[in-house]
Amino acid sequence: MENNTSLQQQLLEAGVHFGHLKKKWNPKMLPYIFAEKKGIHIIDLNKTVEGLQEAAAALKSIAKSGKKIMFVATKKQAKEIVADAARNINMPFVTERWLGGMLTNFSTIRKSVKKMQSIEKMLQDGTFDNITKKERLTLSRDKEKMEKVLGGIAQLARVPAALFMVDISHEHIALAEAKRLGISTFGMVDTNSDPTKVDFAIPANDDATKSIAIITSYICAAIAEGLSERATEKSEEVEEEEEADDKARKFEVEGGEDRERGRKPGAPGGGRGPGGPGGANRGGGGRGPGGQGGGANRGGGGANRGGGAAGGQRRPSGAGSSGPRKPGGGR
Repeated sequence: MENNTSLQQQLLEAGVHFGHLKKKWNPKMLPYIFAEKKGIHIIDLNKTVEGLQEAAAALKSIAKSGKKIMFVATKKQAKEIVADAARNINMPFVTERWLGGMLTNFSTIRKSVKKMQSIEKMLQDGTFDNITKKERLTLSRDKEKMEKVLGGIAQLARVPAALFMVDISHEHIALAEAKRLGISTFGMVDTNSDPTKVDFAIPANDDATKSIAIITSYICAAIAEGLSERATEKSEEVEEEEEADDKARKFEVEGGEDRERGRKPGAPGGGRGPGGPGGANRGGGGRGPGGQGGGANRGGGGANRGGGAAGGQRRPSGAGSSGPRKPGGGR
């Protein structure tokens, strides 16, 4: 409550409550009018505070989502104030003249912006030195004109998500284009305007510089807060991702160490444990002396069965085929 009271006091000192003459009023502004004094309508500052806080909260959420908000103020007393405020929060703005189709024909506007940027590039890389003086002068003049009208939207790559206007009656073309495209609209609405034309109406004096400055600064502060929260969330997300990557790496390293331990010899429960020598014994039994003897005996039997001349040559007693046979000789 204290904050609202102090805000009301600031708005009162800035002259936000002063409306237009009674004869110029719009009947739809009746809910926002507090009284009439000397033929001038007085705006209810309670309604102003409500509308301002509601608009600030909506713009903060839009900025937090990463979308762009365009500021529109082509009135003489609002140009510099709005341009400086929009530059501080890095938002697009139009303060010279609203070109017809700036939103509905955005692709053509982008071509003009690209042309302006190409001329700037020519100035920087020294291309201007290779053209005639007349061409150089023509390009410089074109650049100045485009810079004046399109300089505020040079970094705008797509249609903005919201429009903030200082005087919705004065910016009726911008308001109509935004409505056609379904863009959210915010605006300072004086007693001579229709508050139902905008999505978020801020009843306030849209002619006094102090009134414009205090409303614009409050809105910009809310947008800046939304941008800072977005940056904080992004940094936290990056930190969480880094922590998750570190945990994954640590898990992989520990898993690799466990696998290396499992491959070391003599580890309990291995397939090549103490039971191995039993297999060796069994293998040895197959190749024991008995096996060799059996083979020799079988070989001997074969030799004996061989008989004949070869057998006679190996045994001295069997030399000579025509000699007398001894008992037990070969066949």
